[in-house]
Amino acid sequence: MKKTLKITFLFLVISSTVFAQQYKERLKILNIEHYNLAIELNDENNAIDAKIAIDLRFRKSVPSFYLDLVSYDSISGKGMKVDSIFQNKVAVDFKHTNNKLTIYPKHNFANLTYTYTIKYSGIPADGLIIDKNMLGERTFFADNWPNRAQNWFPCIDHPSDKATIEYVVTAPKHYKVIANGELIEEIDLNENTKKTHWKTSKALPTKVMVIGAANFAIDSLGVIDSITPVTSWVYAQNKEKAFHDLANSKEILEFYINLFGDYPFKKLASVQSTTRYGGMENASCVFYPEASFTGEQKFDNTIAHEIVHQWFGNSASEIDWPHVWLSEGFATYFTDVYIQETKGDSIFQERMQQERARVLKFYETTKTPVVDTKTTDYLQLLNPNSYQKGAWVLHMLRRELGDEAFYKGIKAYYNKYKYRSASTNGFKNVMAASAGKNLDVFFKQWLENPGHPVLKTQWIYFKGRIRIMVEQVQGSIFEFPLDVELIYEDGTSEVKTIKVDYSNTPYSIETKGDVKELKFDPNTWLLFELAN
Repeated sequence: MKKTLKITFLFLVISSTVFAQQYKERLKILNIEHYNLAIELNDENNAIDAKIAIDLRFRKSVPSFYLDLVSYDSISGKGMKVDSIFQNKVAVDFKHTNNKLTIYPKHNFANLTYTYTIKYSGIPADGLIIDKNMLGERTFFADNWPNRAQNWFPCIDHPSDKATIEYVVTAPKHYKVIANGELIEEIDLNENTKKTHWKTSKALPTKVMVIGAANFAIDSLGVIDSITPVTSWVYAQNKEKAFHDLANSKEILEFYINLFGDYPFKKLASVQSTTRYGGMENASCVFYPEASFTGEQKFDNTIAHEIVHQWFGNSASEIDWPHVWLSEGFATYFTDVYIQETKGDSIFQERMQQERARVLKFYETTKTPVVDTKTTDYLQLLNPNSYQKGAWVLHMLRRELGDEAFYKGIKAYYNKYKYRSASTNGFKNVMAASAGKNLDVFFKQWLENPGHPVLKTQWIYFKGRIRIMVEQVQGSIFEFPLDVELIYEDGTSEVKTIKVDYSNTPYSIETKGDVKELKFDPNTWLLFELAN
């Protein structure tokens, strides 16, 4: 997710602490394998009629289980009403209260898959945004992050429970419908309506399961490796500007295929959209904020960010919300890497310095770690810790391991967790194994603990040696390499590296001449600040 718009935080109904415990207990009982969602959209009102068939495997026999589905609220008139539930072809009892759809099976046996068909209807309170776009036209766009899919279909609304999904969307004929996966068919049902069927072959987390319907114009940018079409879906009235802004999508996708390996999905569709919070990396169909397209082609960094998510976030997904940096930090840093490749080291370093400044500014008011298990509003996790500090962790890890071992580890991590869910510890273990190096201290200090090194320095030059005093004044002690550029009186310079691992340490360095100035971290490799 690229945060291009100001976010107004939504007060979520469910606390993350309670929800996290509940999902762990639920996943001990069952696993959803596939969703088949038939949904009807209309232009008369914002209500949807839907029927979903859920293939569900029990891990053990239970008298009841529940799915997440937002309940009907008589005050707002929004939420879902369930009409019936069938287990295979047999009607079963159910209860729908407090956003939980509790189902009482006729019977169930461990390691067997059952199909539960649920017929329901209602006006989505959130999740499926039915509204007018900036051009005044009616549109339908799913916007699920973090756990808002339950507003428009029953599910286990948590990133760790991944499943395949297909959508059979019935809508007025003047809409074109986009969704995850491959297009199976698009057929006219009568003079006024048509049916569009999309289906995925790879399991996804609910946060990136989406549909979109609008008056789209579609541009084909070609096919990669004869199998992966790259297209742009934009509002017809501003297609020239939007098509131009998205013109480099195929080239950017090819850059990341060369960096990470095979693209994980069957297509890449870039979609102009009307949603709550802006852009979203939905699997194989990225939704971009509608107002972003200016025709000036200044959009490539955002495109890069969302394309990285196809590997990291959509295919290899974070197992729980506190690990969201495995999505956002990765997307941020590998956008930086794209900039380094296309615009050069100086622009790359300038960008890393800007990201460092955002991390330091954020810490002034919010002293939380990257892996934040205490924050109870998931949307608040979309902050500089998850994005910019996550990117900086990867940048410092690259320095720690060297480019060859770093990229070898990134590929190994992705290959291990593609189409699965990963934790920060899982990432650490893969990188350590790939590099043959213990990374416990590195991960603990940068990800599990809040803060960063704050350094007070002094130095003196005398007879061919420079004595440097480095004091850490931030509290908990960090271990890190610190590059020091020695600038000589004759205008030359050289970079020395010292290992900092104590709170107050003197260093003596041999020089090649008279030193007139020191620069700390001249090549932008360390997340730190200098104390006044």
